Amino acid sequence: MKIVFMGTPQFAIPSLHRILESKHTVAAVVTAPDKERGRGKQVSSAPVKEFALKNNLEVLSPLTLKDEKFVRYLKELDPDLFVVVAFRILPKEVYTIPKKGTFNLHGSLLPKYRGAAPIQWAIINGEKETGVTTFFLEDKVDTGNIILQEKIAINDEDDFGSLHDKMMMIGADVVLRTIELIDAGNVFQTKQDDALASTAPKITKEVCQINWNKSAEEIHNLVRGLSPHPAAFFIYEGKNYKIFKTKVIDNCELQIENLMNYQCSISHSQVPVKFYQTQKEIYVETSKGILQILELQPEGRKRMTAEEFLRGYSFKTELR
Repeated sequence: MKIVFMGTPQFAIPSLHRILESKHTVAAVVTAPDKERGRGKQVSSAPVKEFALKNNLEVLSPLTLKDEKFVRYLKELDPDLFVVVAFRILPKEVYTIPKKGTFNLHGSLLPKYRGAAPIQWAIINGEKETGVTTFFLEDKVDTGNIILQEKIAINDEDDFGSLHDKMMMIGADVVLRTIELIDAGNVFQTKQDDALASTAPKITKEVCQINWNKSAEEIHNLVRGLSPHPAAFFIYEGKNYKIFKTKVIDNCELQIENLMNYQCSISHSQVPVKFYQTQKEIYVETSKGILQILELQPEGRKRMTAEEFLRGYSFKTELR
């Protein structure tokens, strides 16, 4: 089949690579336009664009997906199928072009976690299982008929980074299997049950800020779901502190009376929150359970372990 692939970040590259290794033809790759990044405003390209150019593929980077020239050119390519992995929302005049339709790879077991951040929210909500789904595009985002699904366990040690990478590789296999089914005319479609749907909205700064009034388990899952980026954070003396790794501690494991105890008031709490520090360890007594901070990053500094942090810092005053 003649395929047009659409994707932008690293997550999409293994899927494109698997298609290139198959019997099918990639007629073009559609990705995001180049952007100026950083203080130096250096122009950088999307990971998918860099990969496509290295493999001598034609790259299309329209500013708007409704651009008439862009839409006309896609029609002139006469594609059999569009494959979408981690890309923008396609207008109907685009996704209806291919003879055999357009399908998308989504990072959840639809209809659960429809939206922009399914991997993050599955971890934040404490799920033990997630997966990937391929589905045909329809007008409403993430609502089309399901083609294939593959379940993936969320291990206790998984964070966003590790789960993202597992799903990226498993997703590539599911993409190729989906293409083969469509090519063979052997697709069994399953309609999504909207009653079982849940959302996975974009991760905002408000989501990332830690509320110490929540339980240790909830905060631990927030940290996991946002690590290594954008990272959960709190504010101390006007500066941001990102947290990358934590551990929920059983009360029996922590001999509180042997530790230095700092009572710290929280801006959104009427009850002071207790921080406990040794020369090497940091603990927080939450509304339910104790959380150990293992890795963090003070604003303007590198990521470090709690032991490295405590060689030059401590939390002794108001914590926000």
